Amino acid sequence: MNYHLSTQTSIFGLHLWIVIGVSAGAIFVLLLFLLSLWFTNRSSTTTKQPPPINNPNPNPNSITPPTTTYEAHRLSAIEQQALLKHDEECSKIHVQIGKGHPHRVRYPNRSGSGIGNGRRSAAVVAVGPEVSHLGWGHWYTLRELEVATNGFAAENVVGQGGYGIVYHGVLENKTQVAVKNLLNNRGQAEKEFEVEVEAIGRVRHKNLLRLLGYCAEGAHRILVYEYVNNGNLEQWVHGDVGLCSPLTWEIRMRIIIGIAKALTYLHEGLEPKVVHRDIKSSNILLDKSWNPKVSDFGLAKLLGADRSYITTRVMGTLGYVAPEYASTGMVNERSDVYSFGILFMELISGRYPVDYKQPQEEVPSQLIDVEPNKDRNFGQIVHLVDWLKKMVNEKSPEKVLDPKMIEKPSSSILKRTLLVALRCVDTNSEKRPKIGHVVHMLESQDQSSINERRGVRDSRVAPHGSPNDGSNEKQMTQ
Repeated sequence: MNYHLSTQTSIFGLHLWIVIGVSAGAIFVLLLFLLSLWFTNRSSTTTKQPPPINNPNPNPNSITPPTTTYEAHRLSAIEQQALLKHDEECSKIHVQIGKGHPHRVRYPNRSGSGIGNGRRSAAVVAVGPEVSHLGWGHWYTLRELEVATNGFAAENVVGQGGYGIVYHGVLENKTQVAVKNLLNNRGQAEKEFEVEVEAIGRVRHKNLLRLLGYCAEGAHRILVYEYVNNGNLEQWVHGDVGLCSPLTWEIRMRIIIGIAKALTYLHEGLEPKVVHRDIKSSNILLDKSWNPKVSDFGLAKLLGADRSYITTRVMGTLGYVAPEYASTGMVNERSDVYSFGILFMELISGRYPVDYKQPQEEVPSQLIDVEPNKDRNFGQIVHLVDWLKKMVNEKSPEKVLDPKMIEKPSSSILKRTLLVALRCVDTNSEKRPKIGHVVHMLESQDQSSINERRGVRDSRVAPHGSPNDGSNEKQMTQ
């Protein structure tokens, strides 16, 4: 046997025992390969769904459950109709998450209250956890917000606009919030809800009002913001604050620079950029330290780089709307710069953008807008831009200052500041500076004002003494 196994074969001169071993190994590998193919084919066959069973009597009100290994149970007609309605509603409610729309909420346009509609509420609540995964907002239930605002009580109202009522609320964890209940007038609530969620949902800036979350149940569209507890700029500029306004020149400059920085972030720090379209004093909230918060993004537009938006319906507030927007419907970030310039002048002068009550002698003849055969003391209109230009041309810039302002800036600081404001309201939109450049100019003016005040203080110190020298203190007290 050993002799026969050791004999050489004609296959490459190999010994017989080597040829037998290689052949056996090849057969073993082939068997393993065939077994693996068989197991793979068997597992894929078992996972296939059985073919659907044709229903000889199709009924639109019936639901055919998928075939399983156990006998399918029959549903009553009422249960089947309820399931159909539930699935239909759930299919209409989803959160669209993608690169283009990272946090857009979609919902059906339905009328009627969502209170007491258990199926509808259940469908909405089911979407809540999915929305919270976006990482920036909280999905509030209608019940939560009702409790927080004492049932949307009238005594909790802190503001009211054309599209909604704002309530002060306290959540279960004692957090104070501003709850904006959007009025469902011809679908505008739907639009404002979507725009605000998409425009500022992820935005974080110290001079922008933060959107904490939202609620969409039934016809209710509610936005929940951080609560800012010092009113808005319109109340402090035009309200009854007594003979002396607490808004000093320094505070006013801090407010206007904060607003400019917020707009710079919206225009230059985001892609797509956000054009606010409704910059005005009532949309600027103030905290206890007089820090501004730009709010109300219901009219905002999201635009790509170097793009403009043309609309057939001009939206905004009289006096703040840029002339090219009012005449052509074209809106871009320079429209916000114009509105900012008007707000800037309003803050400096303490006057409304359009004033109907100014004395006759203050009204340039070309600005009087009265109906024929009417008393000329009625209907007189003064536009803030034209009035301010008139004061500057007459070399009386100090007359533009709010008379309730105690601390007055120097003539040089005031002139340079007014120049910045006038550049923002240039009728040629291409000549208006970008808002980022406005921030640079204003901060330079602010630093000049600080240096100027320091110079005035230093001038009171004796030339041969130290500011901390006791003799100088005695001289200043004398």
